[in-house]
Amino acid sequence: MRNPKVMDRFDPARPEFSPYGFSCVRWTPTTMPRGDRHNEIELNLLGEGRLTYLMGGRKVVVPAGRLAAFWAGISHQIVGFERLSEYFVLTVPLAWFLQWRLPDGFTQAVVHGGTVIEPDEGRFATDRIWFEAWCEDLRTGSEERRRVCLLEVEARLRRLAMSVASDETRRPRRSSPAVLDGRHLSRAERMAAFIAQNYTQPLTAEAIGQHVSLHPNYAMALFQRTFGTTLIAHITQHRLSHAQRLLVTTKDSVASIAFGSGFGSLSRFNEAFRQSFRCTPREYRRLHQPL
Repeated sequence: MRNPKVMDRFDPARPEFSPYGFSCVRWTPTTMPRGDRHNEIELNLLGEGRLTYLMGGRKVVVPAGRLAAFWAGISHQIVGFERLSEYFVLTVPLAWFLQWRLPDGFTQAVVHGGTVIEPDEGRFATDRIWFEAWCEDLRTGSEERRRVCLLEVEARLRRLAMSVASDETRRPRRSSPAVLDGRHLSRAERMAAFIAQNYTQPLTAEAIGQHVSLHPNYAMALFQRTFGTTLIAHITQHRLSHAQRLLVTTKDSVASIAFGSGFGSLSRFNEAFRQSFRCTPREYRRLHQPL
């Protein structure tokens, strides 16, 4: 079990797009020599000071006391911080975030490169208690505690979405979240966002390339050069993550989960699942689903 007194920090040797999964930890701020990418939604909560990111080509300041959320598939790099010795970092897989069906405006802002920041500090005291509880619960490795944490994180994001929407209604220009449009994303990042939103549907290199106005062969090469993985492997990982959650949280048939996750055949699903997890979907369900 990880020592709760040991804080995490960015490892420059960490491969881009390697997953953090569902996690909540205390983080030591350090300036980062390069940007990082990972396929999770990241939440930051600072108790003091401020943190400055270079996010998708633009500087974004995260202030103390206000929850911040962004898609970490966009290159993000800490370039400065002030009066800050530690802060909370929570990550949740993008596929799970999308499955929650949060308000569309909030989801679109996050997936398309926005950093959504709580309009005021009124929830900080409660948020600090929740983040401390999530750190402790996820550290135990308990599947039931993990399920409870997921429900609580989903509820907190729904509150964030509501607070941003109501704040935009009252003060649309002074307090709206910082949202980047597609012009601030590289074509590779736009492909990753497109896949994240459409992986349960049939996807081809032609369709993905067309979305960003690139020849499919060039699109595949650009994606691999940027993220260190192929388009097919990236799509498959999204689908497997989706299937994992359904196997544990529903009683749907394996075939229904396979097709609902975007796989074209049950045999392909079984093959990909066994390669990634060294067991069949049924075995995975038996090991992880509560009785």
